Amino acid sequence: MDVEITRLPGIGTKQEFDTAAGRRIGVLTHRDGHRELLVSAREDPDACSASVALSDAEGQALGTLLGAPNLVAQLQDQQREVEGISTAQFPVGAGSPYDGRTLGDTAMRTRTSTSIVAVVRDHVVSPSPGPEFVFRAGDLVVVVGTGEGLGQAATILEDG
Repeated sequence: MDVEITRLPGIGTKQEFDTAAGRRIGVLTHRDGHRELLVSAREDPDACSASVALSDAEGQALGTLLGAPNLVAQLQDQQREVEGISTAQFPVGAGSPYDGRTLGDTAMRTRTSTSIVAVVRDHVVSPSPGPEFVFRAGDLVVVVGTGEGLGQAATILEDG
């Protein structure tokens, strides 16, 4: 998929791609950091048919909805050939004892025999985060392991 990046002097940056259905989808990131989701026709990208302003939280939520399931689906496809191994995603909630703490603090691999293979934050995927990675509330943690280990991982992220 080709993504066009256009710098808009005095405004910000626009990133767009064409869909198979003939639409043009884009994100306009303004200089002050706020974002807009844009929808237009491929033939005339300047004639925007819809524009939705997104707060940071809304942008994060949309990124998570679009990015995390795709990552998990790819991981599940890769793990399908290995019997007994599954992939799951768990949120780091505001009440999690690991909000503001490192991945190493969880001792996840030692305690559950699972592996944290990625963390999705602000619609950005951090693959293979190291032990120094600091969790924040709202992160989506992608974990690979046995069913039992995944259950233990969820409990650890939620309760400690």
